[in-house]
Amino acid sequence: LVFYFFFQECPSGVVNEETFKEIYSQFFPQGDSTTYAHFLFNAFDTDHNGSVSFEDFVMGLSILLRGTVQEKLNWAFNLYDINKDGYITKEEMLDIMKAIYDMMGKCTYPVLKEDAPRQHVETFFQKMDKNKDGVVTIDEFIESCQKDENIMRSMQLFENVI
Repeated sequence: LVFYFFFQECPSGVVNEETFKEIYSQFFPQGDSTTYAHFLFNAFDTDHNGSVSFEDFVMGLSILLRGTVQEKLNWAFNLYDINKDGYITKEEMLDIMKAIYDMMGKCTYPVLKEDAPRQHVETFFQKMDKNKDGVVTIDEFIESCQKDENIMRSMQLFENVI
């Protein structure tokens, strides 16, 4: 199914960012998925060449659906570490949270408060930034996620999708 969909939309076997955004937006018609799709595209574009091959796409999906907890957490960290410097800053996490809220649209229930993304970031950093230096490292991220039952449960949901 994934193979068919990918090659139907991208017969060359490669997708650029604009096409990726167009495809992704079809899954979230109620909101604006442009920014989140940009972050997601960059996570799939592992060789940073401005395109995602079918192989890149399948490798990413394979990790998300069938990878170990460690692999999934590494992939998520890479998604959140927007500038790829090895740390998640509050600014990066706020950009991600705003993108998620934009993607969900204004029709969520209950209606989200304007400062909800910032509140999520503060909660995230209280849990994850163990040494309180203002950034979350990969080790802090993985350790905190593995201790959080809700995060672990949500990762198991991926395993049951396929």
